[in-house]
Amino acid sequence: MAIPDYQSVMLPFLRILGDKKEHHIRETLETLAKEFNLSDQERKELLPSGVDFVFNNRVGWARTYLKKAGLLEYSKRGYQRITDRGLEALKQNPPEVNVKFLKQFPEFIEFQTVKPKSEKQEESEDEKNKTPEELLELSYQELNDQLAGDLLKQIKSIPPNLFERIVIKLLVAMGYGGTLKDAGEAIGKTGDEGIDGVIKEDRLGLDAIYIQAKRWENTVGRPEIQKFAGALQRQRARKGIFITTSDFSKDAQDFTSKIDTKIVLIDGKQLAKLMIDFNVGVATISNYQVKKIDSDFFSEEALG
Repeated sequence: MAIPDYQSVMLPFLRILGDKKEHHIRETLETLAKEFNLSDQERKELLPSGVDFVFNNRVGWARTYLKKAGLLEYSKRGYQRITDRGLEALKQNPPEVNVKFLKQFPEFIEFQTVKPKSEKQEESEDEKNKTPEELLELSYQELNDQLAGDLLKQIKSIPPNLFERIVIKLLVAMGYGGTLKDAGEAIGKTGDEGIDGVIKEDRLGLDAIYIQAKRWENTVGRPEIQKFAGALQRQRARKGIFITTSDFSKDAQDFTSKIDTKIVLIDGKQLAKLMIDFNVGVATISNYQVKKIDSDFFSEEALG
């Protein structure tokens, strides 16, 4: 079963609290996961940022919205219980509890008015079912996808020798190659067919990584990878990186999985993503910190 959106979680969440007892959020999560018949893989699915589980995030926002509407209250840290209003809502036997249902309560209307989204902007059905974090991360991902596309176009327009230098800058930024000066001296010096350069695996140079950088439009096939693997064998090298601005055929990918030499394939999309992640060829224009209440701060111990 697919992970439910946060609005689909609201009614089952409220029904769990219908026994009028206090329930810990962890207990509620487990009960809801069983009710929606979620697999371990679905329970472990992360938001794009990797900082929270998708299901936990959606349950958390369902809990927040129900509280803002006055249908439940936080009895103590990590616990919640149903309110009289919540019990009355359950007595109505609604087919679903969602944002539209919650708008009958003035406290929820007030909570909604402080949302940053302009009233003039129409939300799609998909947007309505996403939590604020999901919407934020979706927008962030869209910006990064656009940037990656623009970055790849820029890379394809530059001369091959400049592309090789960019590859080296990226690998150094990722922690390979020792200093940029060392790495720069290594590129383009081998003279061996199929190898564009050699870079240290670490600052001490305990191992070497051989590089092939192809600024191509066409798919890189198995013959090119075989040629690179042969060049590595002649150098008695154990590790290589083949980077291209295009992509790799399935035969090429299968070939690397069947040989002893370790060859990592990086296609254009991966290259652009790595450049963004390691700030190579891009500049930061804005930083936003997403914060939440520090519950530990509001305690007798913390406040003395």
